[in-house]
Amino acid sequence: MIRDVRLMWTGSGPTVLLIFLLSLPAYGQPTDSRGEARGVISISDSPKARLHTVPVSAVRIGPGFWKDRMEINRKKSIPSLYQLLEENGIVDNFRRLSGRKEGPRRGPLYTDSDLYKWMEAAAWVLASGADPELQALLDRLTEELGAAQGPDGYLNSYYSLERAQDRFTNFQHGHELYCLGHLLQAGIAKSRATGKDDLLQVGRRYADYVVATLGPGRKAAFTGHPELEMAMVELFRTTGERRYLAFADYLLNAEKPEFKLSARDIAYAFSLMPITRRKILEGHSVRATYALCGAADYYLESGQESLLNILETMWSDMVRGKLYLTGGLGSRESGEAIGDAYELPNERAYTETCAAIGNMMWNWRMLQITAEARFADLCERTLYNAILPGVSWSGDAYFYRNPLASSGNLSRRNWYSTTCCPPNIQRTLASLPGYFLSTSKSGLWVHQYQNLELDWKLENGTPLQVQMETRYPWDGNIALVVKPRKATSFSLHLRIPGWCETAHYRLNGGKSLPVPVKGAEVGQYFMLDRAWQPGDRVELVLDMPIRLIQCNPAAAENLNRLAVFRGPILYCYEPVEPGQPSPVDLRLQTGILPQTRYQTRWDPELWGGTLLLQVPFRAVQPGHRDMPLYYPAREEGKPVKAALPPRTTLIPYFAWGNRGAAEMSVWLPRD
Repeated sequence: MIRDVRLMWTGSGPTVLLIFLLSLPAYGQPTDSRGEARGVISISDSPKARLHTVPVSAVRIGPGFWKDRMEINRKKSIPSLYQLLEENGIVDNFRRLSGRKEGPRRGPLYTDSDLYKWMEAAAWVLASGADPELQALLDRLTEELGAAQGPDGYLNSYYSLERAQDRFTNFQHGHELYCLGHLLQAGIAKSRATGKDDLLQVGRRYADYVVATLGPGRKAAFTGHPELEMAMVELFRTTGERRYLAFADYLLNAEKPEFKLSARDIAYAFSLMPITRRKILEGHSVRATYALCGAADYYLESGQESLLNILETMWSDMVRGKLYLTGGLGSRESGEAIGDAYELPNERAYTETCAAIGNMMWNWRMLQITAEARFADLCERTLYNAILPGVSWSGDAYFYRNPLASSGNLSRRNWYSTTCCPPNIQRTLASLPGYFLSTSKSGLWVHQYQNLELDWKLENGTPLQVQMETRYPWDGNIALVVKPRKATSFSLHLRIPGWCETAHYRLNGGKSLPVPVKGAEVGQYFMLDRAWQPGDRVELVLDMPIRLIQCNPAAAENLNRLAVFRGPILYCYEPVEPGQPSPVDLRLQTGILPQTRYQTRWDPELWGGTLLLQVPFRAVQPGHRDMPLYYPAREEGKPVKAALPPRTTLIPYFAWGNRGAAEMSVWLPRD
């Protein structure tokens, strides 16, 4: 199919129809309003992008780990949350603007964004396959929003009607620009997934009103909760209109002396001062990561080197002392904030699900900028261990915060009045196919491993299909069948995760050869550069050792404690059976090579099939509940040889809290 022919009026009806058909993208990919198939972020023309995204619709996820989660997301999570949004008046808030409903507005002032994120999730589901019922619902909601929109383009269910006089008076806490950002993201997603730009036009009318009302020479503004920065850049990428990019520049880089706020307010409102003046990663964890996503997006388009410098500075500050083992971020409940270096409490950890999603989105953008595997590694760790725990295995209950220890008093809930996390998880899972692969001038990059089929093209225009087969993350064996339309020379880049100590590959059934691995810190991409024939097969084997991880001693809560990983999966101890000891009464035996005494056990019934770890422990007697609060050191508990079998079971951290209330701990006392 010829992709680059454009619709032209050349004569009679049949001729016009023929040229229209020829202008469809290759493989029938859904298009956005500019007639192009695009990824979750569209950076094919971004001057500072080393890698370029692949459309969600170009990747079909096959049976396996993420297919199961995506199906539950589609069949259970999205329908059940929509019902709750209706029951709690979130959709009616818009109907009252159009006169279709009467009554008071319901919910916090930022609930518009919850519906917009839900609509974005629905759109990305449609990118992966037709769903007429969901499509009809999304179209109906789009019409409802259009009917609620003011003649000037303004659309916010809180600052309308009785509160219209308060419009754009509270940038710090009002969330007007934040809600607009999510409206734009939903419209862009629907356009890219279905080719319909009706929701995008609703968002664009509001964006045009904002650009004409706020900014240089007009009313000063900032985003108390960043989101609009990256949305404006994406709107520029979608429409080609540079005024949207200029507004993102204003939000990120402009001095705003009109606002006199406290140091704490400045720390939380990332666009109140130029982002390049930041020195450390601080403040509200979600706002910080969203602002850095916007900075990365603007750098991709502008090449402003000071932004890249601050992105690297912030990333280093995070990973050196402020990042949880899971990839989660935010240690303080007060302000949902990032704490000081090494301030990493476990049970009191806030680690909001939205912050984990923001962290993954930031690292995804850094990966496209640099093509460095350290960012893909952190995407993987965060996705499995900080985002996925936020939703129950049934798909209809959620964690807002994700601590690394629990005394048994925390459980997932179906509904929160602040409903930011549930639809955020849903849009992430729905768009997940767009995060597995990238292209570059040199070839194809494989970032994450999952059964899938790619139906896309190389950047030289050659159509390319790739089939991947694997049981990842439980197994490190990965097979790829590469099918270019014709014999073509290009590079296949395969990520060797930072946790992998040895890897081997085999080409077309030949000899197994070692992959050079730099070490377990940052990983690397292994490049196979050759003339590929249709049907060539690559087999990659990643060693998946059980790894014991210790923490910097400055993180006081984790002294003399260890955490357990296998491959990308973090494990935890969750005693749900009667008589099992508390986590504080166990001692993880060390001094033994994990691969000789630590065992795996596959449970086909648990959560659709899960790999459990059997690890050696000993118990102390008496248990902590039978001991006084303070006692002489010589009266320490004694080992009890018969209290436990030689090993006890650890489960993946992402699955904790699905078997009823129980204690849980990631960091385990060492022997």
